Amino acid sequence: MKTAEIGVFGQRDFRLLWIGETVSGVGNAMATVALPLIAVAVLHASAMGVGALAALVWLPWLVVGLPAGAWVDRLPRRPILLACNAVSIVGYASVPVSAWIGALTYPQLVLVALVAGVPAVFFSTAYHAYLPTVLAAEDLLEGNSRLQVSETASQVAGPSLAGLLAQAFGAVSALLVNAATFVVSTVCLLLIGVREAPVRRTGERPALGRQVVEGLRFVVHDRYLRPMVSYAALVNFALMGYQAVQVVFLVRTVGAGSFAVGLLVASGSAGGVVGALAVPFVGRRLGTARGLVLAQLIGGPFALLLPLTTPGPGLAFFAAGAFMVGAGITICNVMLSSFRQAYCPPRLLGRVVATTMVLNHSTIPLGALLGGLLAAQLGTRPAMWIMTAVLTPCGLILALSPLGKRRDLPAPARSSPVEPLPH
Repeated sequence: MKTAEIGVFGQRDFRLLWIGETVSGVGNAMATVALPLIAVAVLHASAMGVGALAALVWLPWLVVGLPAGAWVDRLPRRPILLACNAVSIVGYASVPVSAWIGALTYPQLVLVALVAGVPAVFFSTAYHAYLPTVLAAEDLLEGNSRLQVSETASQVAGPSLAGLLAQAFGAVSALLVNAATFVVSTVCLLLIGVREAPVRRTGERPALGRQVVEGLRFVVHDRYLRPMVSYAALVNFALMGYQAVQVVFLVRTVGAGSFAVGLLVASGSAGGVVGALAVPFVGRRLGTARGLVLAQLIGGPFALLLPLTTPGPGLAFFAAGAFMVGAGITICNVMLSSFRQAYCPPRLLGRVVATTMVLNHSTIPLGALLGGLLAAQLGTRPAMWIMTAVLTPCGLILALSPLGKRRDLPAPARSSPVEPLPH
């Protein structure tokens, strides 16, 4: 029976991958709330300190992101995923252990953010390159959609659970649960039956730097990937600019409790669930290119509701704004990820994934630091206004690119738009 006839959930290896990623996704989503809550409630960090902590999580993308793509193209992907899980378990578990013995400090949170950030770079790169091993090309859009649904659903449950645990047992307890979720992910990866094709080597292996440059050239020279990267970089800059201080904004400016903060942050993920579920429908009715452009043009302006948040009924502004922003960006993410996996030559996929993610994530630390600086100098509400105003028009980058003239995303590239570098 063809895989298209049974669907992705009819395939055992995909189910295992899906279960592992869903469970670990809950843990990661808990950490996004738990780390700043620990910094604010336990260590009494300033708004700038919380913004710096958020920036440090993403700093490894700038340092090791491009070499990670070359290593992923050189090595089997599953062992990389397993090693990354092991490092994450140790890093996140160290926080509650230190808290229980009275030794937790802000520098340790900084160190954990960096330690967890490095395996996240390798894991994310290897994971996107590994999915085409588990699924056939015609199943990638459905597979990415299902994974995005579970990821965003876990991000609804994760912040809410983190807030509940923080209120009942203290914020550090959430990171212990996070560490346990990586154990589940590891077991699922070990049970996947499909084996990766050996990495083919033709002659002498080129230098690591040459391989990095080849992936970079592919992205920069491609007329479709280039605007996608520009769009994502600006969106991430604006998103992290307000997300870095949103917990401080909700706790200290609005006066929301820990559980309410978790629910409000989760509302963006709830929008992501709806967006991910809508991807097949949007692709069929509007086209994949037109659908992703319209999703961002419609969803982006709702970010301006976030700074309007006030106590009581005014919390609905944050919930509605985060929901619509999450839905629009998730539709774009699913379609762009599926396009990249199918479009890029397999020998370059790891490097193309790493290159696009490095360029996309390069603006995240800048946005987080700017958000923290604006909050420290002007207050959290003005900082939210400035960064959400930057997010609102980002969809125009896609609308004014070659994507804006197409109904559907283009067919896979048969070869690199630039010649491979000589060995």
